Amino acid sequence: MKRILNYITLLSLWIFLNCTLAAAEQKSSEPLFSFGAVADCQYCSKTSLIRKYNLSPKKLAACVEYYNKLDLAFVVHLGDFIDRDFESFAKVVPIYNRLKAPHYHVLGNHDFSVADDKKALVPAQLGLKKRYYDFTHKGWRFLALDGNDVSLYAYPKDDPRTKAATAFHRRLKAGTPTWNGAVGDEQLKWIEDKLKAATKNRERVILFCHFPIHPVNIHNLWNANALTELLGKYPCVAAYMNGHNHTGNYGTKNKIHYLTLKGMVDTTDNAFSVIEVHKDRLFLKGIGRQENREMKLISNQKP
Repeated sequence: MKRILNYITLLSLWIFLNCTLAAAEQKSSEPLFSFGAVADCQYCSKTSLIRKYNLSPKKLAACVEYYNKLDLAFVVHLGDFIDRDFESFAKVVPIYNRLKAPHYHVLGNHDFSVADDKKALVPAQLGLKKRYYDFTHKGWRFLALDGNDVSLYAYPKDDPRTKAATAFHRRLKAGTPTWNGAVGDEQLKWIEDKLKAATKNRERVILFCHFPIHPVNIHNLWNANALTELLGKYPCVAAYMNGHNHTGNYGTKNKIHYLTLKGMVDTTDNAFSVIEVHKDRLFLKGIGRQENREMKLISNQKP
C-alpha cells in the first residue's frame, strides 16, 4: 500500500510539474503587447490597373473592423493616407477614427499631393500636432518620423524650404527620384536625442516612417545612409518599419530589422498587419496580401 501511495505521489508531482512547465511555456509564447500597422491606404476617387484607389475606404473599413476585435496597444498608418486632392481626407479619416485603440499617422509624399494653399493643413487633417513625434508603451519607445522634412512637394513652390530641397536634390546622384525626401539635420538631432534617452531608460525602440532606408532601393530616403549609420550606433533600436514601396521589402543591418509593408491600395485584395512584440522577437501576422514574418531580437539588445 505504501509503495502504491508513493507511486501516486510521484505521478501527481510529475503531472503537476509538466502542467506548470506547459503553462509557463504558453505564457512565454504570449506577446508583451501587439499593435496594428497599415501602409498606403492612398485613397482617391480614381482607379488604375494595379492601384485600386477607390476601393481603399472599403478595405480600410474591413481593417478597422478586424482591429477592433483585438486587444491592441495602438495602430499606426505608415503614410500616403490619400493619393491626391485635399477633399480625399474627408472620406477616409472618419473610417480610421472608428478605431478603438489609440491610432497614429506618419506623413507620406502623396499626403501632400494637394494645392499649395492646403499643404500646411495636411498634418492637422491627420490629427498631428507635430510632423514627427514619439510615444512609449511597456518599456518600448516608438519614433514616428517625417521623411518629407526635406522635399520638393511638401511645401509651396515659392517656400524657402522648397528652394533648399531643390539645391539638396541637385547634389544627389543623377536620376534620384523627386518623389522621395530626406530627414533634415534638426530631425536627425531629435532622433539621436530620443535614442540616447531610450538607452538611458533601458527602452527598446521601433521607428516608423513612410520611406524605407534599407535595403538599397529606388524608394529610399535621399539620406538613407545617414539614418542607418545613426541607428546602427544604438543597440536599443530593434526595428524600422515603413511603407512607400507597395511590393514590400525586408533586410537587416547592424542587427536591426528593416521592414517595408505592402501597400493596402494595390490590387483588389487587402493588406495590413498585426505586430506581436515579444521579449525575444517581433512577429508580423499578415492579413490579405501581407505575408507573415518572424524577426528575432538579438540578446544583447534586450533592456
